[in-house]
Amino acid sequence: MDRSDLELVLAVRLHGSLVKAARVLQLAPPVVTKRLSALESHLGVRLFQRTTRRVSPTTEGHALCDRAAELLNRFVALEDELRERQSEPSGPLRIACSFGFGRLWLGPLLAEFQARYPAVRVDLQLSEQLPDLANEGFDAAIWLWHPPAHIAAEWISRKLAANQRVLVASPVYLAAHGTPQTPEDLASHACLVVRENGGDTGQGQRFDHWRLSQEGQARALHLAVQGPLTSNSGEMVRDWCLAGRGIMLRSLWDIAPQLASGQLVRVLPDYAMYDADIHWLAPYRAQMPLRIRLLQDFLAARFREEPWKALSPMSAVSSPHAAA
Repeated sequence: MDRSDLELVLAVRLHGSLVKAARVLQLAPPVVTKRLSALESHLGVRLFQRTTRRVSPTTEGHALCDRAAELLNRFVALEDELRERQSEPSGPLRIACSFGFGRLWLGPLLAEFQARYPAVRVDLQLSEQLPDLANEGFDAAIWLWHPPAHIAAEWISRKLAANQRVLVASPVYLAAHGTPQTPEDLASHACLVVRENGGDTGQGQRFDHWRLSQEGQARALHLAVQGPLTSNSGEMVRDWCLAGRGIMLRSLWDIAPQLASGQLVRVLPDYAMYDADIHWLAPYRAQMPLRIRLLQDFLAARFREEPWKALSPMSAVSSPHAAA
């Protein structure tokens, strides 16, 4: 049994007709009939039931076709890899990422990468839920948390950049309500909370509990915060913060432009949450195609210096006078 036999049985199953399969394979119908009969004789099983109207796979036929599809996909992957070794990288790249980071930072870099390697085709899927990468056909995901141990053991994980969530507010809010001097002061301020991943239902992290650490300190402060405005949309919470409605905890990469412009300023700049580093996650594969390896190295080089820091002056407010 060779590759052409695998292509034959798949064509017969797909089209349900020896004549149609012959047309797709550009063979004469008698040739397809003869080859299928020879294959069934060689294997000692009947692969398809033939009637005047339809050709249908038997149980054994379905099993063979499923394995044939897997093997042919591996043939294609091997050919892509060998082709890449001889020339430039080529083939598809299917990448997953969260909406905000994907739009602001990953998307432009993927476009730059594709322009550098025109034979590569990039498909970026944005989602707030990390997909099952292997089963859903993704080559990798760029995700913003430390992967759990059971995931890290099964997937390839590489830290691309450090990230921190920082406390920020608008100068208007701080001028009206004062500036917290200690983390405990947050209890008397309007804190803008993003509720997602299960919120406080017990199915996910409680986003109204902020774990603040000083850089280099292992011990974190667990603070319960509250405020009149919450949303499952981070962008909505950011809009409220810009409008002077409270203090929010937000990833530095997400608010770097607003910090640079002075629309937002750091509050309690010595404290942050260090739980949202940027990672490359990928299903394990024995042979990594050149295009995937090049993309991983390209993103690692671009993100290593945390480019959002170049936009942000790390503005900080430490007193009510500074906030005015």
